[in-house]
Amino acid sequence: MPEARRTSTAARRRARESAILAATRTLFDQRGVAEAQIEDIARAVGINRAIVYRHFTGKEELFALAIVGYLDELGTALTEAAESRREPREQLAAIVSAFVDYGVGHPAFVDCAHSLMRRTGTELFDEISEGAMLRLGRAIASCLAVVRRALEAGARSGDFAVSDPVLLANTLYATGLGGLQLARVGLVIDEAAPGIPHVGRIGAEQVKALLLTSALAMAQG
Repeated sequence: MPEARRTSTAARRRARESAILAATRTLFDQRGVAEAQIEDIARAVGINRAIVYRHFTGKEELFALAIVGYLDELGTALTEAAESRREPREQLAAIVSAFVDYGVGHPAFVDCAHSLMRRTGTELFDEISEGAMLRLGRAIASCLAVVRRALEAGARSGDFAVSDPVLLANTLYATGLGGLQLARVGLVIDEAAPGIPHVGRIGAEQVKALLLTSALAMAQG
């Protein structure tokens, strides 16, 4: 009987954590990360905000785990893109295209990813529990592994000149997030004349083409 009660309690805890994360994701998609507040999340689940902190160490951990859902979806999209092509160059192009398409369609993912990258590794480990960091790291690693495998395949075939595919995969991810932010803002700044700024427009397809060119150039050395 005690074991049955423990099992039931653990199941209820997991169900509530899932409900909190689902509510967080919904608010992210509806309002954006900056506008999502713990009180709103708790209200959406029908609990007191204090209960949220029984399941998560703080807002940072809750938001970090919310991005895991996005990363899982992104990983699936990247895998399907890579598997749709046979040649390494085409694989990398399909991966970049899928990454941009997902980011444009899920701006809250871009916000979450940028908020994580603004923190140092030490800060993240101080703010997020070991278990949450493991889940987050696993989700990010799954996405990066798709890129790494395409780079390694290109290195074996001679299409790419990559000495450190892990570092390049991480670099392409960070570069891609910057490109997605540029596409979201939709503006580029130039100097029309000394001291006179000029504001131009840029769209997602232009950013996608630029990221693709950049990824292929770095992969080819």
